[in-house]
Amino acid sequence: MNDLAWMAAAGPDLKIDWARMPTYNTIMAVAAGAGLLLVVGLGRRLLHPEGRVETSGWALAFGGLGLILTLTGLHMTLTWPLAGQGFPFDNVIFGEPSLAFGVLLLMASLFLWKRGEVLDEAGPGRVGLVSRLSGPTSIFVFGMGLACFGIAAAGWKYQLFAAPPQEPISGKFADQKWLEATFISGLYVLVGIGAVLFPFALRTPSGWIVKVIGIVWAVSGVLFLLFGALNYFTHIGLIINTS
Repeated sequence: MNDLAWMAAAGPDLKIDWARMPTYNTIMAVAAGAGLLLVVGLGRRLLHPEGRVETSGWALAFGGLGLILTLTGLHMTLTWPLAGQGFPFDNVIFGEPSLAFGVLLLMASLFLWKRGEVLDEAGPGRVGLVSRLSGPTSIFVFGMGLACFGIAAAGWKYQLFAAPPQEPISGKFADQKWLEATFISGLYVLVGIGAVLFPFALRTPSGWIVKVIGIVWAVSGVLFLLFGALNYFTHIGLIINTS
């Protein structure tokens, strides 16, 4: 029985022990969305070698978001199952990708803070420098892209992600499980496309692949950020309605 099944069986009087439900994909979604947008933004600047990159500012931004995603993702990943009633798949769906993205952002932050000046010193050659430095990491990025496809497929097949009737706004579509499942799964597909294409973009950093990555990560970043912000209202309402 998945989360919607037991919620539906509980009826309008559903009660959740929130002390045992450490789900906080609100800030995780906002941070992930902002992180994707920052990656796209930095990539655009690096592709214009005549401009300077204020690496300290980017390092601080990447570091802050990376810390949030690493801490929350690590805790969610290691807390198994996430709760005694429903949502055990959140560990895999939200926890592990957030942990992976958070660590990657921290790695980028560390480099930008310690060695960021080499990007400006490299001038026109900095795109090639970034490609060489990112080569080994791209294997992991590619693997997580495939993982995103797996998460999306599971979301569609098992009708995950749909909100319970007790949740404001999203709960209005509780009887249409496919709707939110399609939306969230679609976001994971967009992120996965960019991640899978990433290693190939390093070989031709000025080709069409780079543009595709920029588009899919920018779109998914905006949607993740807005969806996470909306969840601050809907999740608070869910907590009030089920406490």
